[in-house]
Amino acid sequence: MPSSRLEHSHRPNDIANRLASGPDASYLRDWVYGGIDGAVTTFAIVAGSVGASLSSNVILILGVANLLADGFSMAAANYTGSKSENEDYARLRAIEEKHIDLEPEGEREEIRQIFLQKGFEGSSLEALVSLVTSNKSTWIEIMMQGEYGLSDTTRNPLKAALYTFAAFVLFGAIPLLPFVLPVPASASTATVLTMLAFFAIGSLRARWSQRHWIACGLETTAIGTVAAGIAYIAGHGLQTLLG
Repeated sequence: MPSSRLEHSHRPNDIANRLASGPDASYLRDWVYGGIDGAVTTFAIVAGSVGASLSSNVILILGVANLLADGFSMAAANYTGSKSENEDYARLRAIEEKHIDLEPEGEREEIRQIFLQKGFEGSSLEALVSLVTSNKSTWIEIMMQGEYGLSDTTRNPLKAALYTFAAFVLFGAIPLLPFVLPVPASASTATVLTMLAFFAIGSLRARWSQRHWIACGLETTAIGTVAAGIAYIAGHGLQTLLG
């Protein structure tokens, strides 16, 4: 296969440099989660406000207040959640370090069982166990992956929070555009723009997928539309119930 079609170089020096920098943590889910939630919650406010015949200025005030307050709330929750995951990883790693120090044979048996489940056996299995347990750092990393399903690639809590907040504000602002730009300020216009926002999120997500960008865009649009529909029905139902 021509090297120009490969995603990265396989020259020894290039491989060494790439591995030395370590794997990059992914913040894709933070971006997608923040974007969809921002569009859905703002659309619900717009739809409910239009139904209540509120003025454009009031709708803008409510929408912007939602963008800032809910966006910050989501970012703060994501920051705390990501930090908790990192702290849990550190806790489990400390446990494995202690077990290796106090019960090394038991931990070697765990390594043996991990690779036995992967299809290794006999002399190859024993050689692999001996090799892995000869390096404590590698030993612990294999235990973290095999026993807990955790990788040593930690996510930066602040970056996760910022990605969530940025996506929430960016895509959450789209349903408010009819009340800022010279276009019909209606729930129908906000609906169309919100669906376009969902499609944009899905299309961008396709960069990290093997599927076509149109398929990713339509899938995200369908999911987002269902969420927005639930929000609209709930708001409209309460509005009708309360008169």
